[in-house]
Amino acid sequence: MIAFVFPGQGSQVVGMGQSLAETFPVCRAAFDAADHALREPLSRVIFDGPAEALTLTENTQPAILTMSVAAARLLDQRGIQPDFVAGHSLGEYSAHVAAGTLAYEDAVRLVRNRGRYMQEAVPAGTGAMAAILGLDEAAVVEACARAAQGEVVSPANLNGAGQIVIAGTAAAVRRAGEQARALGAKRVIPLNVSAPFHCALMNPAGERLAPELRAAPSRDPRVPVVANVDALPRTTAAGAIEALIAQVSSPVRWADSVTRLVAEGTTTFIEVGPGTVLSGLVRKIARGAAVFNLQAPADLAAIEAALVRV
Repeated sequence: MIAFVFPGQGSQVVGMGQSLAETFPVCRAAFDAADHALREPLSRVIFDGPAEALTLTENTQPAILTMSVAAARLLDQRGIQPDFVAGHSLGEYSAHVAAGTLAYEDAVRLVRNRGRYMQEAVPAGTGAMAAILGLDEAAVVEACARAAQGEVVSPANLNGAGQIVIAGTAAAVRRAGEQARALGAKRVIPLNVSAPFHCALMNPAGERLAPELRAAPSRDPRVPVVANVDALPRTTAAGAIEALIAQVSSPVRWADSVTRLVAEGTTTFIEVGPGTVLSGLVRKIARGAAVFNLQAPADLAAIEAALVRV
């Protein structure tokens, strides 16, 4: 069984997807459709930058979705279909486009607003995120509880392979990092992010996004979509939308999501979109699984050759 997994914010790079767009008309059409949906040349920012423009959250999110959907449409055109899909944070929207839950153009507009609302939820400089390496979830939760002192700090990304990202107010995240070291963390790495995603500070963003998500046309997904919030497959439109709403301020349970996909019978994972972050995590969580990524024309040839051998 094959699962497509879609990357989230942080995987962006200027020029991503350009070789796909120049080689395959189906990919070029996806970039053009995003420009039309937003009524602005997003593809120009993706291909030409500058990096400062691409890393603005309200641009990053639709940009990654666009590149991911372009790659997914190429796989579909070549007859490569997933049995399950999942995405890391923003990537869950790409997964729902691939599964047919959301129309592509609607998703582009939704994630543009999602990025804007998340950025506006917390004044610049007041929030932070940090990666904790070498502690399990229980110890990270304890570190956050010791450090909170009435402020917000909590696990945000449970990525597996000994990596958990925390988010909250800047001071509380700093204190939680100190507590994590005291509990035996190997490293604490502050992350260069524009907002503290997937924690209670994002509640205002979720409240703004919820009515837009519920109003968007949606359909039951063609294949199950494993949700970030609980690592359970969503098979109905209503369940999918509510999971996307909850996701804004809830931790991303990525390790559990990959484990769920394996339990459902997945033996091949294809990371669809920019970067190889998820491929690396999957290899450590699902040892023995076949793992590929698609972000350039040469990747497609490798995937097709491997699937033929299988």
